[in-house]
Amino acid sequence: MTSYCAAASGHPFHGPYHDREYGFPLRDDAALFERLVLEINQAGLSWLTILKKRDSFRAAYDGFEIDKVARYGERQRARLLADAGIIRNRLKVDAAIENAKRLQAIRESHGSFAAWLDAHHPRELDAWAKLMKQTFRFTGGEIVREFLVSTGYLPGAHAPDCPAYARTLKAKPPWTRA
Repeated sequence: MTSYCAAASGHPFHGPYHDREYGFPLRDDAALFERLVLEINQAGLSWLTILKKRDSFRAAYDGFEIDKVARYGERQRARLLADAGIIRNRLKVDAAIENAKRLQAIRESHGSFAAWLDAHHPRELDAWAKLMKQTFRFTGGEIVREFLVSTGYLPGAHAPDCPAYARTLKAKPPWTRA
């Protein structure tokens, strides 16, 4: 099986994501919310499909502004379900809206999504999966693993011989502080 590092090299979508984002720490709530929504939407699909639709997701979900998405009602839900630029799955759309509401509560209790993640770090994947399932909608084990690896809370984004590995280490992802 080819590693993501090898497969992404030179690819027009995977390459830039792999080289500049995957495994690098995120602190911005909108960026973390985007990654969570994208990982949820990837379930059952290829990551390439999600990367190709990423700009459409950003437009459809108002740049992943948590407060805006949390206020979405039936009109916005219908708009999302009719938007061919994103994944039109009712469970995934509903999860994004509900998760935005839950992130508002997390910001009230912890100040930010990143601070909430930091408050629970480090922990093993099984404990993370249980916590995320209790906290958010549509967050199975694989979604949680990819979300945490992609945002630097768990190791494994890059092979040690991958050039991006050294760059992620310089960015000091949370898993290096465990």
